[in-house]
Amino acid sequence: MTHTTTDRKSSESRFATVIVNPTRLDGRRLRAAVAAEEERQGWLPSAWLETTIDDPGQSVATAALLQHPDLIIVAGGDGTIRAVSEQVPDSSIPIAIVPTGTGNLLARNLGLKSDIESAVRTAFTGSDRLIDAGFVNMRHEDSRVTRHMFLVMTGIGLDASMAADSTNALKKRIGWLAYTDSISRSVIRNKQFLLRYRLDGSPEENVHAHTVIVGNCGTLTAGILLLPDARPDDGRLDVVVFRPKGFWQWARIGSRLAVARLLHRTRFGTLVLRVTPHFRALQYRQARTLEARFDEPQRIELDGDDHGFVTGVTVTVHPSALTFRSPSTS
Repeated sequence: MTHTTTDRKSSESRFATVIVNPTRLDGRRLRAAVAAEEERQGWLPSAWLETTIDDPGQSVATAALLQHPDLIIVAGGDGTIRAVSEQVPDSSIPIAIVPTGTGNLLARNLGLKSDIESAVRTAFTGSDRLIDAGFVNMRHEDSRVTRHMFLVMTGIGLDASMAADSTNALKKRIGWLAYTDSISRSVIRNKQFLLRYRLDGSPEENVHAHTVIVGNCGTLTAGILLLPDARPDDGRLDVVVFRPKGFWQWARIGSRLAVARLLHRTRFGTLVLRVTPHFRALQYRQARTLEARFDEPQRIELDGDDHGFVTGVTVTVHPSALTFRSPSTS
C-alpha cells in the first residue's frame, strides 16, 4: 500500500532526525543534501545522531523517537536499518533510507536509488508505504530465547555461513563475489541437516535441507531473484528450502537463479517465473508462521548479520508494521 505524504504540521515546524552509520559514508555530502532539501521544502534543521559499534541503532532510534520528528532518515545498510526499525514498529513516523551499506537489499526491493542526493530527495518528497516486518524467536544452545526483527530475509545454513564468513571490508570491495569461497566450499561438501518444521500450525514435516531462507523481500545481491512471489507488503512470508543432491542439482539451481535474474526485469518475464514448475531441490512455500527445530545447532542470519547458532526458531510476520518512504508515484 502506497499513499502520498500528509502534512501533520505546517512545513515551517516540521523536522527530521537523521541516524547515521558513519563507517561507510560521505558525511559532508549527506549533510549538504539534507540541508538543500530542508531549505527547498521549508523544514527546520534536522537533528543528527550516530550509531556506534556498541549501539548499531537501537538506542539512537529510541532517542530519535523522544524528539517526536516528522521523519526518521537512516543512512546505513540493512543492518543499521533493521536495528533502528526494531524500535519503531507501529509508529506513524515514516522511515527514509539513504543506502550506504554493502548490501542495501531493502532499498533495492523498495526501488530506491543508491546516490545520496536522490535518496534524500525521496526522503523529503516521496510517498509513504506500509511494509511488513518479520520477527524471529530464536532458541539458542543455552536455552535462551531472543527475539529480533528482519525486513529482507533470515537464513539458516549456507546463507547464514556466508554472512558470518565474509568480512564487511571484503564485501565492500568486491560485493557479492565475497561469498564465492563460502558457496564453493558449501557446494562441494553439500552438508545437510534434519529440518523439522510446520507452517501455520499444520502437521510437522521432516526434510533434509542444506539451507532455509524466509523472506519478506525477494531480490538478493546482484539482482538475483530468489523468491519470485515475495512482496514486502503482502502479509505473508515466503519460504524456500534448498535440498539439492549433488553437484548437478546445485548447477540447476544456479542456472535457475541466473535466468530469474534476467526474466524478473520485465512483467512478462515475472509471469514466466511464476508459472515455471519448481523442482525438488528448491521447495517453495508461503505462510504467516514458520516453526522449525534442528537436531544439531544451526547458524542463523538476519538481513545479512550473523546471529550465531540456534536449535529452533519461530518466524512470524506482522503485516503493515512499518512506514517507509518510497519514490513518489505521482
